[in-house]
Amino acid sequence: MADSDFKVRHYWERHVGDDGKPTQVPGSDLAALRRGAGRDAGDVPEMWRYYTTLQQDGRRSWRLAAEHAALTLYAVHQQSKVKPMHVSGIGLGTAMRALRLNGKFSQDAVDRRFAAAATATSFDEICLHLRGLVTQLRTIDQPLDYTRLYHDLVRWQRPEEIASVRRAWGSRYFAASTNDEPKSGGSDRPAANGGADDNRRTRTIPHQTKESATINVSQESV
Repeated sequence: MADSDFKVRHYWERHVGDDGKPTQVPGSDLAALRRGAGRDAGDVPEMWRYYTTLQQDGRRSWRLAAEHAALTLYAVHQQSKVKPMHVSGIGLGTAMRALRLNGKFSQDAVDRRFAAAATATSFDEICLHLRGLVTQLRTIDQPLDYTRLYHDLVRWQRPEEIASVRRAWGSRYFAASTNDEPKSGGSDRPAANGGADDNRRTRTIPHQTKESATINVSQESV
């Protein structure tokens, strides 16, 4: 049963007021979450109260591993920021495309770092690469949908789904032009036909521009 069936709200989803506007995230919370970076899920007592996926039997599930990774990444991303760094509708590929077009970093360097993350061969390796990518996204105030990233990381731990997750990220990162970006910021989820659309998409490198490409959308409930 999916987390959404229980209407559980992950920590990064909770800081929205009754009026729909974001509220300040406590720095002490973010500091506690950052202590989990590079540690195994569930091994840092300061993080226990922030999980929604802890098992009573102490089992380290795929969901717990994915939530732990997302929490630590979010804490790095949101540190000292007033603007919310979790925004629904902005998948990893879309956020990284914004970084590529921003001009702050070499496009070739962004390509290499994103490719290294996409081709990681272990969960620890992809989490390490994601920390580097999120640190760069933070420098341009580019938000990311952490709920979507959480679900991507759950799926990534299933060997039969890794390729699908990679294709979904790549399809948004290597969109043919900025006109292909949907108003909502783009979906990095696989097509309903199992990714057949990805096979037809032209893998054209985006135009070499220095346009400001920070992508944002209005806050949505997840």
